[in-house]
Amino acid sequence: MIKGLGITTVWTFDQERTKAFFTEKLDFEVHDDLAMGDMRWITVGAKDQPDVELALMSLDGPGLDPESAEALKKLVSKGALGAGAFRTDNCRADYETFKARGVEFLQEPKERPYGVEAIFRDDNGNWYSLTERSEELDFSKDFDG
Repeated sequence: MIKGLGITTVWTFDQERTKAFFTEKLDFEVHDDLAMGDMRWITVGAKDQPDVELALMSLDGPGLDPESAEALKKLVSKGALGAGAFRTDNCRADYETFKARGVEFLQEPKERPYGVEAIFRDDNGNWYSLTERSEELDFSKDFDG
């Protein structure tokens, strides 16, 4: 029986640069950084959630045929891929902290029916939601905030 999510993939053009993005700008921790043959296995995660990791996978690494790798590179560089939603207990404060560290935001914090949300990109173009969930859902609010 599935017990939860353990690892998810974040596609990167430069693993070292992306590792620095997550650790220096978002305060994530490095869980693994290993050479495995001709590939490098790097995982990072939020300090308060050690059982969920992001695997920083190279866009030109093993496992992708050349055609698929090229298509994936185009999607990532266009910013077409959403890589997930991160929970926070204070979206506005984190927005200010991360923005001061150079994180590119596509959307400032906005009130949503489910809480407060900001949208940002990593160093590759993948986008993420930064969400402060409200105690109660309020669908009477305008979704476009």
